Amino acid sequence: MSGLFITMEGLDGSGKTTQLEILKQNLEAKGFNVLLVREPGGSKISEKIRNIILDIENKEMHYMTEALLYSASRAQLVHEVIMPSLKQGKIVLCDRFVDSSLVYQGVARGLGIDIIKKINNIATEGLTPDITFFLDIEPKFALERKKQQKKLDRIESEKLDFYNMVYKGYKTILKSDGGRIIRIDANKDLEDIQNEILTNIENLFC
Repeated sequence: MSGLFITMEGLDGSGKTTQLEILKQNLEAKGFNVLLVREPGGSKISEKIRNIILDIENKEMHYMTEALLYSASRAQLVHEVIMPSLKQGKIVLCDRFVDSSLVYQGVARGLGIDIIKKINNIATEGLTPDITFFLDIEPKFALERKKQQKKLDRIESEKLDFYNMVYKGYKTILKSDGGRIIRIDANKDLEDIQNEILTNIENLFC
């Protein structure tokens, strides 16, 4: 594939979506053809699966059901949108990818990282981001940001203990990713965070 696949990870409230939108604008200003997608979602079918996953009324959803729905949404997104775009030479920016499932379902839900990896390797045919940015913020501060929203979805409504486990999961995969994941201090100013992200992306072209 001739394109570039960039993903953004972090707790809800870490600023991922904002940074990705700014990044898209900056890369387009430099002349790149950029596509921004989100997970779960990003395609017609994937968005319908997203609605099921995040529906606050689906509190009885089994953890494995949740994991499989995430991977199903991801499989559709990868094969319908991401892979074709990469083959066209586009830069694809994705708000969350497999790393999110590893920490949310693998660690915080207790299903195990290995089984989540197996499920998602099948779903994505082993597609791996060229670079991933982890916006690092303490769970209690991330939750304070999310509480400012009028309505939280099923995942966002989880308690602090759950997010502490998610955060622990991110720290775990950060140590074993082989350098693909770049930690960014999410407490910095928006401009400083963006400049750090852009510098790391520019290094890929060197």
